[in-house]
Amino acid sequence: MNQVYEKLTTCYESIKARIPFEPKIALVLGSGLGDYADTVQAEAVIGYHEIKGFPVSTVAGHKGCFVFAHIGSVPVVMMQGRIHYYEGYHMTDVVLPVRLMKLMGAEILFLTNAAGGVNAGFCAGDFMMITDQISSFVPSPLIGPNIEELGVRFCDMSEVYDKQLQAILRSSAEDLGIDLKEGVYMQLTGPAYETPAEVRMVRTLGGDAVGMSTACEAVAANHMGMKICGISCISNLACGMTDQPLSHEEVKETGERVAPLFKQLVTEAVIRMGKER
Repeated sequence: MNQVYEKLTTCYESIKARIPFEPKIALVLGSGLGDYADTVQAEAVIGYHEIKGFPVSTVAGHKGCFVFAHIGSVPVVMMQGRIHYYEGYHMTDVVLPVRLMKLMGAEILFLTNAAGGVNAGFCAGDFMMITDQISSFVPSPLIGPNIEELGVRFCDMSEVYDKQLQAILRSSAEDLGIDLKEGVYMQLTGPAYETPAEVRMVRTLGGDAVGMSTACEAVAANHMGMKICGISCISNLACGMTDQPLSHEEVKETGERVAPLFKQLVTEAVIRMGKER
């Protein structure tokens, strides 16, 4: 058996008896946004450290657990804290949680993150719906022997972010009176923030927001045939666009400031997605 797939199935077997239901949606909560999971009625919580062979997040502010809850009537599994490539893990470990949620039964992957705004029209605290991505600056999680149990060797990437889910996000934001920007997300490795020259590169290549996660997870989910959508919380304008030095504290503070709007948007969108077949 493929070693990556064997590790994945070992993780699943170690917790499957504790999973309270088959989730429809897998929700990944990014930096500063993890408190959303504390606002729902959890039906089960599984710490990453309790899962055999599971990589554990080392980032401050990432709690490190799966939270199972119904949002409205929609069964959801939430990642309260993700794994990052810059923590030193192999890329197959970085995407293992997403693959694990697919094994649990999730059909939709709802990605969120904190990102630096590269588009001059963005401000700190804006939400950006991800319409496409650039992941060329980090290793693909699909490198190595293909895991046939998960997907095909050469998967199509022409519509990573599902158009129907984008329409739901768009209409949810409009009905709630929330300004939702749209744009392309680019993932770089981190953990250092980008230089002004790198920010200019991102903009030249067509990026509207830049971060250190998400795109690799979308690649893995797309390989497995999941429907994907994503929202970036613009935590700050990227380096060189303001005189303000960048810090992780600023990222968390912005996430906390916009948390009430984030909760409204995610809740409404998840409920509407749950009605789709």
